[in-house]
Amino acid sequence: MPAGKIDIFDTTLRDGEQVPGCKLNSQEKIELALALEDLGVDIIEAGFPISSPGDFESVKAISKVIKNASVCGLSRAVQKDIETAAEALKDAARPRIHTGIGTSDYHIKSKFSSTREDILQRAVQCVKWAKNFVDDVEFYAEDAGRTDNDYLAQVTEAVIKAGATVVNIPDTTGYCLPHQYGEKIAYLINNVPNVDKAILSCHCHNDLGLATANSISGVLNGARQIECTINGLGERAGNTSLEEVVMILKQHHALGYYTSINTQQLNPVSRLVSDTMRMPVQANKAIVGSNAFSHSSGIHQDGFLKDSLTYEIINPEEVGADGSKIVLTARSGRSALAYRFLKIGYQYTRNDIDVLYEEFLKIADGKKEVEDSDLHEVAARYQPETVAM
Repeated sequence: MPAGKIDIFDTTLRDGEQVPGCKLNSQEKIELALALEDLGVDIIEAGFPISSPGDFESVKAISKVIKNASVCGLSRAVQKDIETAAEALKDAARPRIHTGIGTSDYHIKSKFSSTREDILQRAVQCVKWAKNFVDDVEFYAEDAGRTDNDYLAQVTEAVIKAGATVVNIPDTTGYCLPHQYGEKIAYLINNVPNVDKAILSCHCHNDLGLATANSISGVLNGARQIECTINGLGERAGNTSLEEVVMILKQHHALGYYTSINTQQLNPVSRLVSDTMRMPVQANKAIVGSNAFSHSSGIHQDGFLKDSLTYEIINPEEVGADGSKIVLTARSGRSALAYRFLKIGYQYTRNDIDVLYEEFLKIADGKKEVEDSDLHEVAARYQPETVAM
């Protein structure tokens, strides 16, 4: 991997589809997979083939149409899972099997009624099984965020030795603080002798609203893959948001990291995913929310109209958004009112705006947002004073 390149692993079709109400049929999955490839995603996690015949067929169909991105199928550390994933991926140009097991004591004792020694053996075995079918094997240490670092390092070293090309360090419950997750990645970089033989990957959940921050912290400490979804979709409170991590790395170019994502496609793909999965995007969502480039405060509007950089760090066109918006509310000022009047065809003097502003406030105090139709009505009623000659 080139220095500074961060791989984007998109799991919208697998983890994102686990959101209640977001189930996709095979044709919808294919359409979204093609959009993700066009976006520039490096790895597309197409599904969990053993989970259902429909998911198996979807992964198989996606494998046939994707030419540039890697196509990945999820499995548990179970031989039948891995064999089924391999069968679904057999037509992929760049197949990857994503297999693994829980490594925290919560999982080892409560979920598996097992021991650390047994889990370590099962981790190695599942990688070896997967390696019989594909060269590219990703191992996930589920609940790595709450796994003892020494034990996690042992598991990481063992699965890399067994042939894993990527080791996924999931903060499965979204528990870690950014410095804790970053320190965990750094610990592995510094304490796993063969870590240079594989890529460490971040897979962070958003239960405490820290998924994006944790993923960036992971990259800053040595991870070179981020697992994410469009619009932050995913189990419970969601996954790391693809559009957020991509734009953070792009905006902070001094960090020296980059992705292969075509950022002008971010908003169109966001809308496609939202419509196809029937899951609205919250208005104030970073990068792709409807209010991401809207300004309603008078102070903000005045600064923005003088120089957009005063309140916007991203050009809307850079992420495929429709453009910046001046939203008129009771908090708006005279400069915003003059701007909107000009946009709809009226050029008024400062004195005119002073008078019109009082009429505008009467409307604004009774409505959430003043529309262009309201301004046309105000303009139709307005009679500028004339000066006698």
